[in-house]
Amino acid sequence: MPNLKDLKNRINSVKSTRKITSAMKMVAAAKLRRAQEAAEAARPYAERMDAVLSNLARAAKDSATAPRLLRGTGSEQTHLLVVATAERGLCGGFNSSIVKLAKQAAEKLISEGKTVKILTIGKKGREQLRREYAQYFADHVDLSGVRRIGYENADEVAQGIAKRFEEGEFDVATLFFNQFKSVISQVPTELRLIPAAVDGDEAEAGPSINYEYEPDEDEILAELLPQNLAVQIFRGLLENAASEQGARMSAMDNATRNAGEMIDRLTIQFNRSRQAAITNELIEIISGAEAL
Repeated sequence: MPNLKDLKNRINSVKSTRKITSAMKMVAAAKLRRAQEAAEAARPYAERMDAVLSNLARAAKDSATAPRLLRGTGSEQTHLLVVATAERGLCGGFNSSIVKLAKQAAEKLISEGKTVKILTIGKKGREQLRREYAQYFADHVDLSGVRRIGYENADEVAQGIAKRFEEGEFDVATLFFNQFKSVISQVPTELRLIPAAVDGDEAEAGPSINYEYEPDEDEILAELLPQNLAVQIFRGLLENAASEQGARMSAMDNATRNAGEMIDRLTIQFNRSRQAAITNELIEIISGAEAL
């Protein structure tokens, strides 16, 4: 049984931890607002880009001269899994949920005899995937020095992926990230990047209307598809940023409450132990006095 000094030290230690988790919760709450606004602001642009590309792609997809980013290589043998996670931990199951979805996709592809390559964005995803899938790693993007995600970061990642595609390193690229719903809800999401996922529902993309384009669809798509690749990655990174802060805020709130409950239990144990020690001292004094 721990003595009074040990209990007091442990109470002080838990109180210090509670101060840290409480401060981290407040910091995450402040960052969440900005990150959520950025993610919500990017959604309409990305959705409108999808609608425009869908309209163009319906006319150009079957064309032999359509850009390769749209029609693909004609094969689905080699898959590049782009796994976007956080650079830091202490955010509950945020990173694990993305990695779990990526692992499920990788296992399914491997079982089908496909070739899998993994590109990670964020240190935590690399750390978790490297334990089992080190032989499949293609590259890692380090954003630890970036304080606030910008379009230029996503564009740099998109250019690297597009270059690998042009060099024939893979046939299909898929992005894994967490879509932000609320502070307590982040949905692991799988989004195909290459070939561009523009086969959306006509009901969602609007009625099918025949437009005449100048220049033609292929030339417009050649310009828009690389931009769309960067936009979709940028959207995923923004959704991740908001989801990370929401998950961290929730995790630190739970940790703070758990620390408070632990302090209460330890304080009760400390008081009982101190009372027992005082009682024993009184018994010894009384016994000594009676012996005289």
